[in-house]
Amino acid sequence: MNGENRRTLQAAAITKSFAGFVVLDDLTLTVRPETIHAIIGPNGAGKTTLIGILSGFLHPSAGTVHFGERDITNIGAAAVAQLGIVRSFQINSIFPHMTALENVKVALQARTTLSRHIFAGRRSTAILDSPAREALHLAGLDDYADSVASTLPYGKKRALELAIAISQEPHVLLLDEPTSGMGAEDVTPTIELIGRVAAGRTVVLVEHNLRVVEHLCNRVSVLERGKLLTEGTYEEVRADPRVIEAYLGGGKH
Repeated sequence: MNGENRRTLQAAAITKSFAGFVVLDDLTLTVRPETIHAIIGPNGAGKTTLIGILSGFLHPSAGTVHFGERDITNIGAAAVAQLGIVRSFQINSIFPHMTALENVKVALQARTTLSRHIFAGRRSTAILDSPAREALHLAGLDDYADSVASTLPYGKKRALELAIAISQEPHVLLLDEPTSGMGAEDVTPTIELIGRVAAGRTVVLVEHNLRVVEHLCNRVSVLERGKLLTEGTYEEVRADPRVIEAYLGGGKH
């Protein structure tokens, strides 16, 4: 198997039901390595549920998920993360009373033998300072390393969550609406940030802001009512009459 296929993420014939309500319906999606692949669609289309299944936080009612040749359908979120598939932009995973640097170090500590020592002292975790600062640098947070997380502006909290994720050296980043709730002033820096951290990685991006999708994504999959409506480049899906009717509101964006 070549290197590209080993890093291909594929969901095949995925169905997911909650209390008899079908959220995803026989959906198949292939994400190629080192692409930025957007998943868009109207509210209720099943986008976040799909991200939950790809990341192992949810198990499908039917169908399979493979990373390369490995079946990862039901191995759970921790095991999926160990394979290098990391879900990001979950603000509630930040420790609000720790500094930005300490937050990244906690994530790094979990990958070492220090994880057995919940209250490992500052001296014993000093070895993690350098890689933690590297992750903060990539996320544009050099000046916020010593800032308490709860005091960070909203856009910087999002950047911190991404720094935590990339400190895990993921092969695949799953981003669920990374610009949700942001003011216009934060969107462009976030586009630039995602573009930087995507280098050499695969990114799966759920996003309502089509400017973000247009600027970043190589491939776009459009979901409607749990099914794959169409797929292609941004220009191709934007011109599809079915997409215009279902999602783009007559071509507006």
